[in-house]
Amino acid sequence: MFKIHPISKASAILTAFAVVTTGLVTATHILTKDKIAEEKNNAVLKNINEIIPKDLYNNDITQDCRLMYDQNDQPIRVFRARLNNTPSALVIESIAPDGYNGRIDLLVGVNTQQSILGVRTTSHNETPGLGDKIEFKKSRWITFFNGLTVTEDNLSSWAVRKDGGQFDQFTGATITPRAVVKSIKNTVLWSEQQQQIFDLPSNCGDH
Repeated sequence: MFKIHPISKASAILTAFAVVTTGLVTATHILTKDKIAEEKNNAVLKNINEIIPKDLYNNDITQDCRLMYDQNDQPIRVFRARLNNTPSALVIESIAPDGYNGRIDLLVGVNTQQSILGVRTTSHNETPGLGDKIEFKKSRWITFFNGLTVTEDNLSSWAVRKDGGQFDQFTGATITPRAVVKSIKNTVLWSEQQQQIFDLPSNCGDH
C-alpha cells in the first residue's frame, strides 16, 4: 500500500489551511468593504456637518470631492458644498506636519467669501491634558477660528500670543496651537483658488 510521507502530509495540510484562510479573508473583505466605506463616509460627513450648516448645501458632499495637493505638496481631499448646483463652501483636509508629537490632521471649512466656517481636528498624537485641547470634545479653543479671514492686513495676527498674534496658546504647550494656527492660515490662503477647484471633476472615488 502506498504511504504518504509525513512531510508531504504536513505540507498538504498547511497548503489546505492557507487556501481556506485566504478564502475566508477574501470573502470577509468582499462582504465588509462596502460597510467600511459607508462608515468612513458617515464619519467624514459627521465632521463636515459640524463645520458647515446643512442648509448651506444639498449635494452629496462626500462624493463631490477632489484629490489635490496642498501648499506642502501633500495629498489632501477637498469636499465641495453646493446649494442648488451653486458653489457655497469648501471643506479642506489640512495637515499640520509640525505638531509637538508629529502630524496633526484637520478639516477646515471655508465659504465662497473666504471666511472660515469651522475647523475640526480629525487625528493627532498630542499630549493628553496639554496638546489635546485642539480637540473640540476637550475644549472650545478650535471654535475661535469661526468667522475669521486671512488677508494681507491681518497676516501678522495669525500667530499665538507668545509670537505676537491673537490666538491663545495652552499652558505648558505652545508648539501644538502654533502648528494648528499656521496650518489653518496656509489652508485658507491655498483655498483662494476656489473657482478652479469647483470646476474640476470629482475623483476621490478613483483611489
